[in-house]
Amino acid sequence: MKKATDETILFELDEKPETTFVWHSKFEDKFRHHKHTKGQLTYVEGGVIFLYTNDKSYFLPARHYLWIPAGIEHHLEHRYKSTVIRNIYFNTTDIENHPFFDHIGIYPVNNLLLEMIKFSENWNGNISPGTHEYGFLNAIKNILPVISKHPLPIVVPTTDNARLRPALIYIHTHLADELTLSIIASATGFSERTLSRTFQASLKISFFQYLKLVRITKAMEKLLETDLTISEIAYEVGYDSISSFSNTFYKMTGQRPSTFKELKIATLEPMIPGTN
Repeated sequence: MKKATDETILFELDEKPETTFVWHSKFEDKFRHHKHTKGQLTYVEGGVIFLYTNDKSYFLPARHYLWIPAGIEHHLEHRYKSTVIRNIYFNTTDIENHPFFDHIGIYPVNNLLLEMIKFSENWNGNISPGTHEYGFLNAIKNILPVISKHPLPIVVPTTDNARLRPALIYIHTHLADELTLSIIASATGFSERTLSRTFQASLKISFFQYLKLVRITKAMEKLLETDLTISEIAYEVGYDSISSFSNTFYKMTGQRPSTFKELKIATLEPMIPGTN
């Protein structure tokens, strides 16, 4: 029954190309890898999700929204219980060429956008042109390029290289340990030189760049989904020095861990007074 419901939603959102499709879900839906003809805005309240495309994975933290262009194959994974997942699918054929709509991006949600997304919570399904609801949703689409100037720069590449997979699994399951090219090569049957070349060839980044991305992504997840202290989180993702962790986190996200952790508190507050 659940699968049929998911398939129905995927059919309905593309059934009428001229509409905007709105879908607010209070449960965790797990779609297959798919694509659609409309651009997708996704905002999650009370949880975090991961976006997987054919070659990359993206972390969507609190107080950020996700933009997926039309035609991009993807699926979302909810690793934690989410309160509400808000999706708005826009017809983007009626807009002038704008680079914003052509690329996947994760952007901060300001108060204006937050309230506009929340305002659409009573709508679901196809919203037709000519209605007040469509005009309101179209206003959301039109302001996105204006207010979304600084995408979150955390993207972890993925690969279907079966030989590299044990090394990637080892990294993800031993983040708190000392991880060097030599240690991982020895644990997974590579020579250091071959492992280094395989990382570069399959992921287009070095082993050390990949390790740093995974550690900071995991730290972001823990900052928002656990009550661990920043020092505890730094240790759990492999940093012995809090200052080193904080500096690396800042260079990669533009925020200090303490500032980023405050997003968790922000998402627990009502978005519009009187609505919760």
